[in-house]
Amino acid sequence: MARGDQLARQWKIIETLLASNTGKSAAQLADELDCNARTVYRDLEALQAAGFPLYTDRVDGKNLWSLLDSLKHHIPIPFNLTELLALYFSSDMLQFLQNTVFHDSLESLFDKIKTTIPAESKKYLDTVQQTFQVSLKQFKEYGKYREILNTIKDAAINQKTVEMVYFTMGRRKEGRRKVDPYRILFFNGTFYVIGFCHLRKDCRTFALERIKMLTTTDERFTVPEDFRLEDYMGAGFGIIGGSPEKVKIWFSPDIAGYIKEKTWHEGQVIKPQRDGSIIFEADVAITEELLSWIMGWGAKAEVLEPQALKDRIHAEVLAMLKASGEPLNQEKQTSG
Repeated sequence: MARGDQLARQWKIIETLLASNTGKSAAQLADELDCNARTVYRDLEALQAAGFPLYTDRVDGKNLWSLLDSLKHHIPIPFNLTELLALYFSSDMLQFLQNTVFHDSLESLFDKIKTTIPAESKKYLDTVQQTFQVSLKQFKEYGKYREILNTIKDAAINQKTVEMVYFTMGRRKEGRRKVDPYRILFFNGTFYVIGFCHLRKDCRTFALERIKMLTTTDERFTVPEDFRLEDYMGAGFGIIGGSPEKVKIWFSPDIAGYIKEKTWHEGQVIKPQRDGSIIFEADVAITEELLSWIMGWGAKAEVLEPQALKDRIHAEVLAMLKASGEPLNQEKQTSG
């Protein structure tokens, strides 16, 4: 039996007994957990050994299992024990946000949770944490952007326009911008500010680490009622938006399974082929993020359409060969 299955089942037993006013028999628990009564008895014994105050009452010829009322009412409203356990367990998932205002506030919350969770429950949670590990690395040293992140957060909450000096990667130069920060988004290891750019007269995305200077103005703004982050990002393959085009990509049989097991774009359609390969289709903006994703699969991916995307992939491959010193013959230069 997998250790994870056992812990998940025991977690469910705790939830069930906390919610029950009259207690549950082993048979009732077994029915709810879709397992046999002997398994339930072993789980109940394990929970008792871990320090949970379980007890039984004989009612109408049945032994009903319950948790002591002192444990049920130990947690102040609005949280119950399992909700706090889940919150505390999630602290591991947020370690990559260290040195940000968000992490500091969450650390304070988790410290308070520690003092609220009963000792016997804390021991059980330690066992759960040793079994389920979450690995989310810190992509950047976010502490360097702490002041900017805090300023932009306050401006977004208070709906204040900001002025910034921003480094544009494409033009490789800095420029001044005035922006109404609608949203702060953490995506693939980077903080982004999404808002109305007064220079471009349109909604734009700004990477936090490229903001070189930032000040909050006295000007106020209102987020348009029809603004939805999902709509703004919908056509993009990542954080960068644009006009969507119908994209079709063939993937070889040996990597088709990897493509099928994950949602890469909310509008994707995957069409299996007789030889085990697949064709990936989506209406998506053709951006550097899309190109990087396709090229990451190497020769196991082939762009079928549109032609403009095929041409960009072809040009990128030729540039890579040239940069590596690989000689190009005429056939390579004119194919595609």
